[in-house]
Amino acid sequence: MIRKMCGADLDRIAELEQQMFSSPWPRSAFEYELSGNQFAAVYVLEKNGEIIGYVDRWILYDRAEIATIGVCEEYRRQGYAQQLMDRVIADALEAGCENITLEVRVSNDAAIRFYEKNGFITVNTRKNYYEDNGEDAWLMVKPL
Repeated sequence: MIRKMCGADLDRIAELEQQMFSSPWPRSAFEYELSGNQFAAVYVLEKNGEIIGYVDRWILYDRAEIATIGVCEEYRRQGYAQQLMDRVIADALEAGCENITLEVRVSNDAAIRFYEKNGFITVNTRKNYYEDNGEDAWLMVKPL
């Protein structure tokens, strides 16, 4: 089940963020997404009452942006990330967006393949994008 994130989910989301990413967002970033970012919507994906994934998307006038998306390692490659992506695409289409953008580590082959499967193309490189190791990111865009 996919639903909008609420304040009670913050501890679990912060825990997952620490597990899944080498440059995790702090809990306060998700608090801001919930209460201070008028462009954001954070969705959680539950299985058997447990949050196993989430996506934070922004609708910025004529485009959407995926700020973060992740699924617990033990649930990857089972279609759960696709469910989250489908939610973002539906929101973007409903809002009349022209495209969806995201940044991804150039070394994250699995994520890149997933995004390409969903129609994203690499359009630019963000040099030294990641703070933990200075790795570049690819800017990817999905035309709608």
